[in-house]
Order: sequence, then C-alpha cells, then structure tokens
Amino acid sequence: MNIKVSNKSIKERCGTVSFKSGESIYKSNNITFHTYSVDVCEATVKTTEDFRVIIKKARNGDFYSSCSCPTLAGYKKDCQHVAAVLLAIYHHERGNPVLLESGQNASVSNDLIHMFQEPPSRTGKSQRHFENREMVEAAFTLRPVPVSDRILFSIEVQINGEQINPIRTFLTDMKANRPYKISNLFTFDLDLHCYSVETDAVIQQLIEIISDEQIYLEKQALFLSDMPGSQLLIPPSSWKALAPLLKKVANISFFVDGGHYSGFNMMEEQLPLHFDFLKRDHSYYLSVKGLNKFVIMRDYSIVLQKANIWNLSEQDSDRLLEFKRVIGAINTNDIPIPKEQIPIYLEKVVPGLKRLGEVKVAKSLQKKWEKTPLVVKLYLDRVSNRLLAGLEFHYGSIVINPLESHPQTSNLIRNKEKEEEILQIMEDSKFTQTDSGYFLHNEDLEYDFLTYVVPKLQKLAQVYTTTAIRNRITKDSFFPRIRVKFKKERTNWLEYKFELDGIPDDQVREVLEALEEKRKYFRLRNGSFMSLETKEFHDIQRFLQGLPEQNGDPINGLRMPLEKSLKLLDNVERNQAIFVEESFRTFLEHIRQPGSLTFDVPDSLSTILRGYQVEGFQWMKTLAYYGFGGILADDMGLGKTLQSIAFILSELEESRTTNQPSLIVCPSSVVYNWRNELNKFAPDIKVSIIDGKKKDRLRLQENMDNNDLIITSYSLLRRDVQGFEKHHFHSVFFDEAQAFKNPITQTARAVKKIQSTNKFALTGTPVENAIEELWSIFHVIFPDLFLGLKEYSHLSKKKIRSRSKPFILRRMKKDVLSEFPEKSETQISVELHPEQKKLYAAYLAKLRHDTLKHLDQDTIRKNKIRILAGLTRLRQICCHPALFVDQYTAGSAKFDKLIEMIEEARLAKRRVLIFSQFTKMLDLIGRELAGKERSFFYLDGQTPSEERVEICSMFNEGERDVFLISLKAGGTGLNLTGADTVILYDTWWNPAIEEQAADRAYRIGQTQNVQVIKLVTRGTIEEKMNELQGKKRQLIGEILDEEKQDGAYLTEDDIRDILMLDK
Repeated sequence: MNIKVSNKSIKERCGTVSFKSGESIYKSNNITFHTYSVDVCEATVKTTEDFRVIIKKARNGDFYSSCSCPTLAGYKKDCQHVAAVLLAIYHHERGNPVLLESGQNASVSNDLIHMFQEPPSRTGKSQRHFENREMVEAAFTLRPVPVSDRILFSIEVQINGEQINPIRTFLTDMKANRPYKISNLFTFDLDLHCYSVETDAVIQQLIEIISDEQIYLEKQALFLSDMPGSQLLIPPSSWKALAPLLKKVANISFFVDGGHYSGFNMMEEQLPLHFDFLKRDHSYYLSVKGLNKFVIMRDYSIVLQKANIWNLSEQDSDRLLEFKRVIGAINTNDIPIPKEQIPIYLEKVVPGLKRLGEVKVAKSLQKKWEKTPLVVKLYLDRVSNRLLAGLEFHYGSIVINPLESHPQTSNLIRNKEKEEEILQIMEDSKFTQTDSGYFLHNEDLEYDFLTYVVPKLQKLAQVYTTTAIRNRITKDSFFPRIRVKFKKERTNWLEYKFELDGIPDDQVREVLEALEEKRKYFRLRNGSFMSLETKEFHDIQRFLQGLPEQNGDPINGLRMPLEKSLKLLDNVERNQAIFVEESFRTFLEHIRQPGSLTFDVPDSLSTILRGYQVEGFQWMKTLAYYGFGGILADDMGLGKTLQSIAFILSELEESRTTNQPSLIVCPSSVVYNWRNELNKFAPDIKVSIIDGKKKDRLRLQENMDNNDLIITSYSLLRRDVQGFEKHHFHSVFFDEAQAFKNPITQTARAVKKIQSTNKFALTGTPVENAIEELWSIFHVIFPDLFLGLKEYSHLSKKKIRSRSKPFILRRMKKDVLSEFPEKSETQISVELHPEQKKLYAAYLAKLRHDTLKHLDQDTIRKNKIRILAGLTRLRQICCHPALFVDQYTAGSAKFDKLIEMIEEARLAKRRVLIFSQFTKMLDLIGRELAGKERSFFYLDGQTPSEERVEICSMFNEGERDVFLISLKAGGTGLNLTGADTVILYDTWWNPAIEEQAADRAYRIGQTQNVQVIKLVTRGTIEEKMNELQGKKRQLIGEILDEEKQDGAYLTEDDIRDILMLDK
C-alpha cells in the first residue's frame, strides 16, 4: 500500500500504549487481510474479539483509518488494532521477514498472500448509519433445476430490475470491492451504492457459495454446460445457511413445478401423504396418494409442493424416491403385496410410513393379523463380581430370546419398534453380549445401569432382581452436612466441619475424596452403592469446590477469614446440607439488624442525628466491627455526609492512636461542602484539604499523618495516586461513588489502590444503567464479596441482591421522614413552533432513514455514538434550534414557556432552580434574563469549588431568585434548600440524574413544599425518553428492591421505540 509510515509516525499517531499493544498483536500474526491495494487496505485483527480495520489513502498523500472497536469518547488517537495493521503494512513494504524469533522465515508478502485466501467477514456493502450512499433494490429468483440425474437449486440476482449475468463475475467483483457494470446506464459502485442489511447477508453468502459450488461439482463429477450464466448452483451443504437469509429479503421469486410464487414456506407439519393398506379381490395392496404432487430433492433431504418446503431425514428422502420409482415402473398408485409379506409390512413398513404421512390399515387385515401385545421381561443377577442380564420378549404364549435366531411365526405381528428400543438401551448400557444373555464387568457401568437405566426399563418391562442385586442398592439414607461456626476470637474466622452420620470416621475421609474426584457413588464396605448425586452431596461438593483457601481440613475443621467466606453463604439457611451453630446465627442477625449490636453515638451528635441516621451509624459500625465494607445508598438529601461524620468521630480516638487519618474522596465540586459540614458538626477534627498546585499537594501529602482527616477530589487522586497508595488510612469514604462505576477508568484504578481498614461508598444511585456498576463499587470497597466480574456476570439478579443486601443500606425520604415537606412533580407539554417543527421533522426523517435498515445487535454497538449524536440533535431542536443552527431566529416554544414561567414565579415570590444539560442553553436563558434586568446565579463545570460553596450560601440566604445550573456539574453535592421550585428544562436518558438535580432543593433543611416541573415538547423524542426513564427506574429496584424485575439499557428496541421505527 502506497502510504508513508514508520515506527515513529505510527507511535505518534496511536500513542505509546497502543503502539506497544499493536506490536504485540502484529508479532503474534493475528492479522488477516481481505483487501490490499495501492489505495486501500482492509483487515481483521483477532484479539479477544475480531475487529475490522480499514486504511484508506487520501488525495493529499495522507491516509484515513477506522476500526470497529468501541474506542472511548474523546480519545483522539488511533487504537492498538490500527497500530497493528500499520505495522504490518510498514514491514510488508520494506520486505522484512516476519516472526524470525518463532522460526517462521517467510516474508510478510508470503504471509499476506496466505491470509488473502481466508474468507472475508463483511465487505461493508450494507447500509450504514447516517448513510449518504444510494440504496439499490435487489431481487432473487430461486428454482430447482435438473443437473445430470439430480435436482438442485439455482439462484439468480436482479439489481434495480436488471438481470445479473454472469453472476459469478458479479459476486467476485463484490468480494474485491470493484465496481460492476450492470447495464449501459448503471454501474454498481460501493462508494456510491449500498444494499439493505437483509440483501447484503444473502450476497455475502452467495460469495461464499462460489467456491463451494466448484468443489461440489468436482466432487460429484457434474457439469454445467447447459446452465445459463445468470444462475448460480446452490450446493446442498450451503442450503441450510442460505435458506433463512432468503426468507428475510423483501423480493424473492420461487419457481417450482411450473408455478411461480412470492417467497417460500418452511413447513413443520406432516407431509400431506396418504398410505392405505387394502384388500381387494383376495389380493393385498399398498395405495399411495399425493406423491405425484411433490418434487423430491434428495441431495438436500427436502420435498417441495408449490411454495412449501419440508425437511426430511436422508432415509425418508430415499424412501419417497423409491416409492416414486416403483409407482412409475408399475404405472399405478396401488403397489401389490404378497400375502406372506403382510406381517413384515405391518411390523416394519407401517412404523416408517407413519413418519411420512397418514397410514390406514383395512379392518379385515387388522382382524386376520391381530397384533399381540408385547411383554418384556428382564432378569438381573450378580455372580462372581459380574452383573448378569437375561431378556425375553413375550407375545402371549410365545417367548422370544432376541439374542437367539427364531423362525417367522405365521400371523404374529411383532412390535419391532419397542423391541428395538429395549435392545438399544441394553447396547447403550455397554453390556457384553453372549449367545443367550448379557453381562457387565465394570463397577461404574453397573452403578449407572442400576441407578439410571433400571428405573427407565421398569416403565417398559417387567424387571426381576435377585437378593444380590437388591443389596447392591443401599436402602439407608445418608444426610451429609457442613457445620458452620463463627469464631470472633480468631479475628473474624468461620470454621467449617464435614459430618456424615452412619459412616465410620475412617471412611468419611474416603467419601470426601470421592466427592473431590467428582465420582457418582461411594461403595460401602458391605458392597452397596451410596449415591453421591443427591442434592445434599451436590451442595457440599459445590461448597468445597468454592473454598478460596484451605487452612485445615473439612474433617477436623476448616477455617477461613469471614470476608472470604461470604460467597459460600448464599442462601445458607435454606441449604439443608449446611448446619449453622448459634454463634453464626448471631453474626447473621448482627448483619441483618444493625441495631442488635449497639455502639455509642458521639456525644456532640447524639441530639442532632435523627433516628434513621442513628441506624445508619450503627450499620456502618457493625460492618466495621466485622471488617466489611458497605454502600450507604440513602436517597439524596437524607444526610449521608452527617452519618459519615458520626462514624469518623466515633473512631477518632483509635485513628489518633494508630496515627492513621481517615480519607474522604469526592467530586471536586463538593470538597468544600465537606469542609463546611465538618466545621459545623465536628469542629475538633483536624482536616487537611489536598488541592492546589502539585508542589503544594506534595507538601500536604507528606504531612497527612499529622491530621485526623484528609479530603481530596477524584481528579486529584488520579494524579497523585502514587502518594496516596503509600499510606494506610483508618477509614475511607468515597462520596458520589458512581464516579467509578466503570471499572476500566483511571478513577476506578486509582481508588482501588487506596489502603484502608474500613471502606464505605456513599451514593444515592449505586446502579444507574447496568448492574455491573454495582460490582465496580464493591470491587473497591469490598472485593471479596463478588470476586471477579466474570463470576459476577454469571450470577442471577436474585443472587446478587441476596449476597449484597446486608452491605447496602438504602432508605427513601417517604419511608423515614413523615414530617418532611411534600414534593410534587408536574410535566408541562408544549407544542413546537411551526418552523421548529419543520426542522425537527426533517432531522427525524433523516435519522430514521439512516438507522432503520442497519439496526442489529452487532452494528448498534459499533455505531452507538453516531446514533446518540443524532438523537442529541433532536433534543437540541426541542430545546432551541439556535443551539446548533446558525442564524436561527424563528424561536422556541419551550424557551418561550420557560420565560413565562420565570415571570410567574417572580410574581408568586417563588425561588427557582433551572437545570439543563446544554451550557449553551443556559447562556441563551441567561442572556434573555439579563435583557429583562433579572439577576441570577450561574453554575457549570467551570465554576471553581470554593465559588460554588459561596454562591450556594448566598442563594440559600435569600439573594437572587433564579439559579441556572448545568445538569451534570450541579446535579450532585449542592445544598440549595433556599429554592422551592425546580425546572428540568431538557430531558436526560437516566432518571437518576434528574432526581439528583431535583434533590438539590428537596433535602434535609427544606421547610417548604417543593415543586419539580419537567418541560417536554409534545410528540417528540422527549416523550419517548420519559417512557425509557420508567424502564430505567427498575434497575436500582432489581438489586435493592425484591419486588421489582428487569432492568433497562439503551437497546435496539429502545432506539426503535424512540425513533418510532417498526420491527
């Protein structure tokens, strides 16, 4: 490829980290090239997933790059996959050998040639999101055609009504991304044209079929000399993959047996065939009706009738073909049957015919050859360490040993189907066959046979057993159990002990060894089998396998730290195999009922804390007593800060004794809120805020041990984590802990490094969008609760809720504050202005068109940013088109309504908080208010922390009546109880963000009723977003409230619903 790259330029383009990762991928030979030319290169990079990389030369000599991996928003450099492909191009153009260290001496060129032979994944002809290319109409024609002595499917393609001929050249050009001339007036070019997703799937499959067709023809020695060039043969091996894809395309013509149909149906019901056994004039016949209406395609194991297709087994296809041959040879549908063969037909042929169609037997035949019921008898004995079996088939007085030869008995119709079923069971049980019976000489097989097969045979046969067999199956019941004891004196350890009544102590250890080896049974000394497959043994086996470490043994007592035992205790009280002693029950009671363990509330706060806050304090103290971490998830405004201060005060003496300060990590916007609250409620605590310039922060870090409490922000912790991770803190509180809900972020990595005896997370929204966010928080404050994310992802929501419940404390205002002022929520709908509505309709139509045809599980992940960008444009139009449309002067209905409401609030002497996601929208509102000489406060992400505290205090003291706030910057950490009205100007995806904003006013200290008003434009995306919010509210309930089910994500269905797209 003719582009200028070097190791240095690749490193500059991708960054050092991506360059090193890409180099590793390149050296591992995990790149497959599909297109490699002067101007363009397409490749698949194989890592944990396959990612598609495209490198395209620009006109100015530079090049563009793209990758299908989900890169982080705002990250400007290329990813590791692009780096790997660029390195491959660089070495290929230089002619350097590849992987000499692993013994491969071939050049990159040879490797690339080999890789070109790999089949491509997708070639990008399908419609993309925000597509600018013209979508062409494609149609397909499917028909069975004779090839030598066979009937095979062929397919034809039409593009914009023009027949493609030759089809193989067309598909080859599509594979190579070359333009293809369809007619004198139209050439298909991938830069200008695209298919629908359904059509593209079929085209990709046909590209694969080109090589399959040639292989099939050569293997079967077939020739296509008479087949038109417009037809592509479909090999039988390709049919199963192609058929469901053809079912999805809009235009498919099906020609069969002289008929023309739009599409085809895959039938599940039985074939409409009729088989009648008749007696006519002392002769017997099998009459076949309906077979002449079918086209039988043996190679595909299917039959066709009009537009209907039935799948058959290969054997049944052969039978139908044979019927058709016989009927054609005798030129009649009635096949004569010799009288002496009637019993064989009734025994063997009738059961097979019933799979093909409806079977009727004349009454005269049924009476003459009446079927005698089959009685199967099985005799079991045990001699010389071998299990012996004898089998007999009884038809009335006739006894047949199936292992001995017997002459055909006149007029006896044997139940061959049941006989074969019994014989197959014996064969599957691995019996050795003798001249007249069976035997097993393997203890494992004997156990399986007696345990599983005999109960099954007892439903089909009469089973007779000797005493030796009956003694082999123990009648005693064994109840294994694990005894659990809590040992506080051993620094919070649990002790487990395995017990099994009725078994000698020296054999108990052998039973455990059998469980470890996952054996199905244990042979007792009396020779009987004790099953290890009971629920109790399975529970114990899973329990023992889940032990993270073994200090001791399960017989004499196995001891583990309490925090590492938690995952083993799911549903412990409902597990009959686990017996818990009183010491452990007491521990569970303490965790479930924090008030049952009493700790003294600090004197200075004893008259300040409300009852539920005392309970929260007791809960934190209880968890700390046992060495656990927890999430205080109280509703916004219930005083999580005050409860944390109470805990810090209660531990102050120990903290000073050990010279270990406590640490608070919070958003930078609330650092000084914490200082103010500490000054108010705990003025004796020596506090150090670590902020400022780096040299100042380093100096403060060096003196941390001289303070009682350290406060810093998440952003500064990321920068200074090396200084913080060296210290061991007494307690750490992560305020607004949703800040590290994504475990791969730098923030999550930084907080994970903090060492502390006690760890607590404070957040009103522990789950916002996905339950993995809860794992991320616990992974920091209590990593032993769930261990790895992979294990967590396999847990049911019920299991997650059960395990995490003792370690999450969540109370809502309505549940704990009966005297709290009311909060009313109102939604006001406004109609878009005419010009605003036209603009909205145009953007919506484009977004729907660009999204509709290419919305599936794979592409939604890759194009989510584009889709969300389009949705954001629609939301901005609802707010005010001037947010992005230059020179827009037609106005905004919502904006006009807001200004009207602000004036009404002034006259009613109400004080208003106005939230918007868009700071430019706040600027528009601010300019309008300034023009009306209305003073207001303004706060966004650029407002310094100390200034935030100052202007909030000024507002709460009565200065100015309007506060404009950025939703993201001001949605947390602010106390604005001076307001009594909250206006949410624009709708956000996640209701938790809006609720946090509303609770800036609706919190402790509020004395007035609070009105929350949502402005929504009627008939727009905002109404759909409100519906989506209702689903997302279930997410927290899934984990924290047992009654609620099913969460919500921005899924394909969400986007379809928001854009009003039909499936």
